[in-house]
Amino acid sequence: MQPIFDYIDNNRRLFIDRLIDYLRHPSISAHGIGMDQVADYLLTWLTSLGFDAHLMPTPGWPLVLARRFDQPATPTVLLYGHYDVQPPEPLEEWISPPFEPTIRNGRLYARGAGDNKGQHFAQILALESLLAVHGRLPCNVIVLLEGEEEVGSPHIAGFVRTHRDLLNADLVVTSDGPVAENGRPTIEFGVRGVVSFELRARGAKRDLHSGNFGGIAPNPLWTLVHLLGTMKNPRGDITIDGFYDNVLPPTQLERAVLACLPVDEQAAKRDLEIDHFDVPPDRPYYERLAFWPTLTINGLHGGYSGSGSKTVLPHEAFVKCDIRLVEAQTVEEIFAKVEAHVRRHAPGVEFIRQGGMDPSKTPLDSPYVQPLRQAILTAQGEEPLLVPAMGGSLPDYVFTKILGIPDFTVPYANADEANHAPNENLELDRFIRGIKTGAAMLTYLGQMQPSTVPARATDPSP
Repeated sequence: MQPIFDYIDNNRRLFIDRLIDYLRHPSISAHGIGMDQVADYLLTWLTSLGFDAHLMPTPGWPLVLARRFDQPATPTVLLYGHYDVQPPEPLEEWISPPFEPTIRNGRLYARGAGDNKGQHFAQILALESLLAVHGRLPCNVIVLLEGEEEVGSPHIAGFVRTHRDLLNADLVVTSDGPVAENGRPTIEFGVRGVVSFELRARGAKRDLHSGNFGGIAPNPLWTLVHLLGTMKNPRGDITIDGFYDNVLPPTQLERAVLACLPVDEQAAKRDLEIDHFDVPPDRPYYERLAFWPTLTINGLHGGYSGSGSKTVLPHEAFVKCDIRLVEAQTVEEIFAKVEAHVRRHAPGVEFIRQGGMDPSKTPLDSPYVQPLRQAILTAQGEEPLLVPAMGGSLPDYVFTKILGIPDFTVPYANADEANHAPNENLELDRFIRGIKTGAAMLTYLGQMQPSTVPARATDPSP
């Protein structure tokens, strides 16, 4: 690996300048800003590297798909990322403008620096570096860059089902999210799923005087409060019928690796300025994130919320919620159970589905773990932590459940990257280590003996 690492070090300044140029181009999927331009940028670059690259249309923004097969007897690695970013607001909280990348104290500040442009840019630079030094890649590579991850990936599942013949890979490597809080590199084996929904209650045809009509007209805010109270009890149990039916307990191996994950619970409380964790109080920190579903009230709205008092009885109220799913729950299962619960407890409340994605999990004993661990150790000088599942959500299920192949997330961003927030940033040393890690992972995977490469799973989905 040393010639590759030397090449990357010698081009450090050039690579950073190119990342700065890339981040200057907005690509905000929610607003439709700059999406075509950035997709074309990626298409041109991957084509110049000798990939068979195309923009693949969807009902929304296109995916960038690029394929290069240099080593027929080696595994095929699919590198997933997303080129869309979150809207930058609130703009007044940025120290420097979000699309004018600025270096301060060894960090590059810009929207997309960590999520996800900087990380997939490092992956492509790893490909470029391998080709510059060796003239070919050590294994076969498919690059898939999505343009709708920040709006819930509504079209990637349909794309994968339709074009599975173009995605015939052995494994997926995603570089997204932050490393561990203590800075250690990680390999993440799964993600929680998510469903989002809205509950809407209506009362009279207009807002009413709370004295003249209180006790006469029903209050839709109370309707929602009582309904929400039937969905989760004070002990923290989600009380929707059948909600936990498909929740799987951690395996012995998963519990063992969870026990190795560092956490200072008191420091976490101080950082969040809270004096206790959510109920139940005895649930282990990382077990909460990896193996337990959640029900979150994102916002409850209705009536008057201005300064002072207004004695109003609102005519309408709504609440926005999300549920994080764990293996082996599904979006359709949970939507159906929540909807049935609402019909039973508050039949007049409207239930509005707003989208979701299934959870994903890859076994910790996959034969690809050892080459990935060795690659990270070689590139970064320390063993990665193994994380059975991260608390957030990515569309990894399209690979593990539609294509039937394992998916590994290897983040390159710092723990305090402020993704989705003002002053998003990426430590430049981590960016360079990410390029080295990407090159090392492909190299070590390419050295796997054919007998150790598992047969590709049969697609279980219809």
